[in-house]
Amino acid sequence: MPAAESARTLAAFRPKLLDTLPGYTRAHFSRDLGAGLTVGVVALPLAMAFAIASGLKPEAGLFTAIIAGFLISALGGSRVQIGGPAGAFIVIVYGILERYGLANLIIATAMSGLLLFLMGLFRLGTLIRFIPIAVVIGFTNGIAVLIMLSQVKDFLGLELASMPASFFALLQALGGALHTLNPAALALALGTLALLIAWQQATPRLGPQKLPFSGKLSVVPGTIVALAAATAASRLLDLPVETIGSRFGGIPASLPAFVWPDFSWNTVRFLLMPALTLALLGAIESLLCARIADGLSADRPPVGAGPAARQGAGLSITQDRHDPNQELMAQGIANFITPFFGGMPATGTIARTVTNAKSGAVSPVAGMVHALTLLAVVLVAAPLARHIPLAALAAILVYVAWNMGEWREFVQLRQYRLPYRLTLLAVFGLTVIVDLTVAVEVGLIAACLTFIYRISSLTRAEAVSAQDQPGLAGQDEQVRAWRLYGALFFGAVKLVEDMEHRLPARALVLDLKNLIYVDSSGADTLLDLARGCQKHGVRLILCGLQHQPLDIARRSGLLAALPASDVCPDLAGGLATALRPASAP
Repeated sequence: MPAAESARTLAAFRPKLLDTLPGYTRAHFSRDLGAGLTVGVVALPLAMAFAIASGLKPEAGLFTAIIAGFLISALGGSRVQIGGPAGAFIVIVYGILERYGLANLIIATAMSGLLLFLMGLFRLGTLIRFIPIAVVIGFTNGIAVLIMLSQVKDFLGLELASMPASFFALLQALGGALHTLNPAALALALGTLALLIAWQQATPRLGPQKLPFSGKLSVVPGTIVALAAATAASRLLDLPVETIGSRFGGIPASLPAFVWPDFSWNTVRFLLMPALTLALLGAIESLLCARIADGLSADRPPVGAGPAARQGAGLSITQDRHDPNQELMAQGIANFITPFFGGMPATGTIARTVTNAKSGAVSPVAGMVHALTLLAVVLVAAPLARHIPLAALAAILVYVAWNMGEWREFVQLRQYRLPYRLTLLAVFGLTVIVDLTVAVEVGLIAACLTFIYRISSLTRAEAVSAQDQPGLAGQDEQVRAWRLYGALFFGAVKLVEDMEHRLPARALVLDLKNLIYVDSSGADTLLDLARGCQKHGVRLILCGLQHQPLDIARRSGLLAALPASDVCPDLAGGLATALRPASAP
């Protein structure tokens, strides 16, 4: 049944929401409602800040958080993941805007959505986990540095017409504009940053026994507190700083309309690499975020599982972990639809997902509530956003970028081997100085080469001595036996090739019991060895073939090239065959 087999290669489209609705109660909705409202408040300043840092209007971030956030939660494969604009996209989106323009950013985002959906449909979600951690940490830290650099202009209140995308041009532009520093903007940004840090340090330590209502204070997001304080200070003191209203004219208090971009097909063909970069980064970010979400919600019984799951029977927590392929398909749909309504690329967001899980969310309904909360804010409170100072948003982004980076990894590098250190530092440096796409490509190539070298170094051939097999005593020139360990693949075939130059007079015995894998290059090398032995009148005896090595030996024709008597189940049988007199039957 070829049709049925091909159908099984495609992932089934089943949102996690469908698994949580059975058994969903009013108590569950109450928890999801509280979590969704909290995350919506957290997402408000971040969505605007990410859009502004990417070179877009603030409403682009809000529309993305509303539309993509709702679709990712409703159609995704995770119970508590929150989708929306992310800091990881800032550098890429800014570069695409500068090089190709807004119309082609829309097309590139839609193309990335299509690629994401196909990745999920063809079950490629599990492959993302094979990206080495050194590559992930390297480009995450590199993006964090670039985000902080991109906020220097608004943090210092510099008068700079445009921000170059390349690293050295950006440094040169910032250095040339330092004389335009705005002390009021700097003071406001530093105050916002200090309040954010103080709130983070203070609220976890507050308890009901220390301050009245302090238990409730710990739930209030620091970004909202800092943003409200900065906006109030800017208005009351009449500070001469740029605001959302002075730069963008405010935020429209209406739903986004469908917009078909005016683009050129001649330009679209150049968008494949930007679209692929957006898709890969979105896949990595969303699936890493979903894995973190699994860990945060692992102590809660899955909604709809019933008492059996809580007692260890039926559906378990492990079975309720995220579905990576469904998550990619949902991300694809969201990224295909959102840009045509004024949005930007979206993915899973770690900070908002952590907030969602810690606020008590139990199902994707919380993520849908978060999106509806932002929609209500846009429709009701949009005029208030015009007074938000850009210096405060820059401080929030600097704070987010610092928490986004894995800075301890740089301190702990000396604990790791040289290839790991080189890979991480190379990806970090290339991300900051050159380009994220180049950094990931170089990182993956370096990681693959390191892996090949490490696996090949673990593959070895060990001579069988007369101490192990007394029958070999006095047979050094007549019979030789080797045990092979590890994987016989293209990076380790030299071990077998060398044996052909040191053939014994009568028989060569290979014990392959401890060989866990043989690729096509390894099988071809064994075939060449068999032909070389036949040419020199030496018997090649293979022992202990099993599992995958036995399968490829059959399929490659290696077993057919040897007499059945020269394929033995174990080393003892192979040596007995090799030491038997040639005239014996």
